Parts: sequence; C-alpha cells; structure tokens
Amino acid sequence: MKLNELQPSVPRKNRKRVGRGESSGWGKTCGKGSNGQKSRSGAGLKPGFEGGQMPIIRRTPKRGFSNYPFKKEYAIINLDTLNRFEEGTVVTPEILLETGLVKKLFDGVKVLGNGALDKKVSVEAHKVSKSAQKAIEEKGGTVEIIEVKTFADVAKNNK
Repeated sequence: MKLNELQPSVPRKNRKRVGRGESSGWGKTCGKGSNGQKSRSGAGLKPGFEGGQMPIIRRTPKRGFSNYPFKKEYAIINLDTLNRFEEGTVVTPEILLETGLVKKLFDGVKVLGNGALDKKVSVEAHKVSKSAQKAIEEKGGTVEIIEVKTFADVAKNNK
C-alpha cells in the first residue's frame, strides 16, 4: 500500500456550491426563491417568530394551574429485586444506591409489588404499595415509611 492509494472508508459527499451560474442548477437565487426575509444573507429567524405579528403562544389565554414543577419523582424498586439481599437485611435507600439497584434517589424510593418475595427483609422506604407491604409482612419482614419534613411540618414545630 502506498500513500497515493489511500482512500477514505466512506466516500466524501460533494458539497453544494451555490451561486456558480445558471447551468449549475444553483445559480442566481441559489435555491432560496425570490426576495423576502429568508432570501437575505445572514437571515435567521427564531423558532416561533411569525413575521412581527403577535405570536400564537402570546395570543392564547393562559388559564389554570399546573402542578408539574412540584411533582415528586420516585426511584422504583420491585419485590423480586429485594431477593438479592440476604435473609434479615434492612434495606434502606442508601444500601440500594451503594449496590447500584437504584441509580439516583430522586425524591425518595417507592417499593412496588411486582414479582415474588422469597426472603424475610425489612424495608425502609418513602412509599410502599399495599401489595408490596402485604407481601413483605407475610414473609415476616417489616416496613418502615421514611417521613420527609415539609414546610408545613417545619412551621408547625417552630410555633
């Protein structure tokens, strides 16, 4: 193999050279049509720009309330995942994070009742479904709900 025999693995796509005469197919207006705002050089419009008229997002009335900014997101664990722990282990959010069963704690951990539990384990979580709680307690384990203090709780204690 010689230097002059080297070729790229993917052939290079020819770039569109505009403004090189009518016979090139991209002459005169260069594919931008005739006149107008978008035909000018340097023309770039923001998304949602409607040529100076009042944009639709500002014309439509805004009503109601969205709880979206305040919603809680929980890291989810299923019952069959708890089988990885040894008999009698106390499963806490910190242990789940260390073992890598949960990538991020978000606003807390929620245990769901999917799968079957084979071992006796105690669980400390922020939320537990009724079916999961029933399954854990049937195997002889315990469920402890971790209380998260809210602004109302803090204000109540300061009075």
